Amino acid sequence: MKIKIGKKYIGDGCPTFIIAEGCDNHMGSLEVAKEMAKQALVAGCDAIKFQHHLPDEEMLPDVPMSDNFDIPLYDFLIKNALKLKQHEELKNYCDQLGIIYLCTPFSWKAAQELNELGIEAFKIGSGEMTDIPTLERISKFGKPMIVSTGMCTFEEIDRTYNTLIKMNARLALTNCISEYPPVYEDVNLGVITKMIERYPKAVIGHSDHTPDLYTSFAAVVMGAKIIEKHVIISKQTPGPDQSVSIDFFDLHNLIDGIRKIEKALGSEKNIHTKEAKIREWAFRSIVSLRDIKKGEIIDGDMIWSKRPGTGIPSYRRNELIGKKAKNNISNNSLIKWEDLE
Repeated sequence: MKIKIGKKYIGDGCPTFIIAEGCDNHMGSLEVAKEMAKQALVAGCDAIKFQHHLPDEEMLPDVPMSDNFDIPLYDFLIKNALKLKQHEELKNYCDQLGIIYLCTPFSWKAAQELNELGIEAFKIGSGEMTDIPTLERISKFGKPMIVSTGMCTFEEIDRTYNTLIKMNARLALTNCISEYPPVYEDVNLGVITKMIERYPKAVIGHSDHTPDLYTSFAAVVMGAKIIEKHVIISKQTPGPDQSVSIDFFDLHNLIDGIRKIEKALGSEKNIHTKEAKIREWAFRSIVSLRDIKKGEIIDGDMIWSKRPGTGIPSYRRNELIGKKAKNNISNNSLIKWEDLE
């Protein structure tokens, strides 16, 4: 299964698509958001993602406060959310850099505005995963959709998957735990393999909220084709997702590690060129344990195995028992077939 975002193919046989999630860690600063995009490109990311909030379109003012915010979410967004003109400038900047600009709409109006900006794909947050009416409308734009699945049951994911596949959406689903940060026991990376089996017409990825790199590495091994990771300019600076974000030094290490893991995921068992040279000294051959005279019958007390592996392989020892020595064989030497009758 593959989808295409911009010039990047994502899915089977493709490199892991890596998204730096800038979220609102820019704290309303366009310049900080631009710096995040530049640093994401330098680190090797495929895409940088932000969020488009229109608070009055997405929530009531008295929505319950989230644990990862110091003030009510509505008030935070009024103060710090990027405006549409800023998103437009940010997208143009990303286009110039050569990194894909992604953005999460948190309302139907926000999705319309992003579509008018010419966004390549829509990233849907976990909170909107069950909002079927809005997802149906977004799918009609005909652009790829990456949908996170935090806080959701398989039955809820089934409903969204079936709805969007019926609408011919180019779909990716990401395993996600909406805790900030999650305890490792809740991450449940085994869900990735279940999602791959359960949703064959979607690309499966992992949106990670742990504060380090380990589960993202493991997710790639489990088959995730997309990794989304929260980022922040510095762990010392404030941000609503600071506790689950990595800095750009760690982002570079994440991407470097993923690319090395990808190279290591082969499934063929061969003797490689460098291994062949090591085999010569590391494997074991049959050697004599004492002087063996011409005409003696070989028994088990006369021979055993030692390095190197350039003689008769040790697994053939039993074939030598009962054979007659054709030549004198000195103690502690490799036995050759020509020494035996």
